[in-house]
Amino acid sequence: MELDEAFGLVGEFGRSQKRLTAFLVLLQVYVACQSMLIVLVGAVPEYHIDQGKIPTSTKELATRVRFADNFTSIATEWYLIKHEAYKVSLASSLYFAGLLIGNIFFGPLSDKLGRKQVYISGSLTNLTFAVGIAVYALLGYNIREWRFLAFVSNSPGVFFFLLSFMLPESPRWLYSQGNTAEAEDVLQYMARGNGKERLTIKLKPCAGTMKKNDSAPGILNLVKHPVLRWRTVILMYIWYVCSLVYYGLTFNAGELGGNLYLNVALYGLIEVPAFPLCMFFIEKSWSGRCKTTTSFLIFAGFACIFTMFLPENAGLFFSPTLLALCGKLAVSAAFNIVYIYTSELYPTVVRNAGLGVCSMACRFGGILAPFVPSLKSLSPFVPFMVFGISGLSAGFLTLLLPETLNKPIAESIEDLQSPIYQMLKNKKVNPFEENT
Repeated sequence: MELDEAFGLVGEFGRSQKRLTAFLVLLQVYVACQSMLIVLVGAVPEYHIDQGKIPTSTKELATRVRFADNFTSIATEWYLIKHEAYKVSLASSLYFAGLLIGNIFFGPLSDKLGRKQVYISGSLTNLTFAVGIAVYALLGYNIREWRFLAFVSNSPGVFFFLLSFMLPESPRWLYSQGNTAEAEDVLQYMARGNGKERLTIKLKPCAGTMKKNDSAPGILNLVKHPVLRWRTVILMYIWYVCSLVYYGLTFNAGELGGNLYLNVALYGLIEVPAFPLCMFFIEKSWSGRCKTTTSFLIFAGFACIFTMFLPENAGLFFSPTLLALCGKLAVSAAFNIVYIYTSELYPTVVRNAGLGVCSMACRFGGILAPFVPSLKSLSPFVPFMVFGISGLSAGFLTLLLPETLNKPIAESIEDLQSPIYQMLKNKKVNPFEENT
């Protein structure tokens, strides 16, 4: 039988797949705690410097700074304030630099070694990631000593690492590699998990589709082909901005006034309504992918810029914090859409290469994001100006990309120049109806 037919018999999303999904969803809570670790572990409580000249060394800071004792952090332990504050941002940037390295090395390995072995560097379900940020804020509220907080936040990694060995390999990947027998075993395992013990799976032999595609056009074609070149440049910038603004606003939660833990939790939970919103708009003919992405990015940009014109005591509905939260909601929605939009803009033969390049640009945004909130030392408005201009520029650039809703997706680079593809894309004529 064909692979898709086998999945239909096994159960497309039965109990077995739901258990695996639950595991991967819970993993996102752990990943969120990792990504946001520095927000609380590196937070700076209120402090007072004894009168006199401004300390110029860590030793002087240690003798003249008095921190509030409501929590501890690496900043309070090693006096990472003033001229030493950059080290906190650097620690967070190194985390995202590690993600960039993982993206470069482990992404291609997932095509060669399989999905199971490499997913330990991967992630799933942005919605659970948002909830994970709120969970981390709750942990921080109850655990005020930074070493214990870091231990509690990191220790689930051991649990997920050990359980990962129980995950089955992707049957689609096994089948594409020509490992038909192993794919049958995994499908049989899923069938048993779905209560279909007596089901026998026998797949048609496969010659190894992915091995044939290894020589398919790759990153070089993203540069050689004019249409793909400009799409890639624009998409890389959009991904970079989404990451910069998303993580920058999240890290900036620690810089806002009010309760630190409530701010962090709100910056996570505000993303929850973003997902149904973006899924609603991208399927409407009057909005689609392009206009929706543009609108969310421009809204995020204006929300960040308008925070500069509101006083802190403007009230709940006109406060800078509320506008910043609206900006976070909008950029989260744009970030979620851009994954779908990007995959539809690239022909099948270079889709993985295009997504990989865009993902790398995304990591550079994450690397720079921790340093933007520290620009408030120049002026309290500078971070939001950076976020605002970035969001607006990315939003307007998105208008240069074509709409993909209900349009044919190119299979090869040649399809981009095919007259039939262009007619279908522009909906000028339907040749299939014309022949009937």
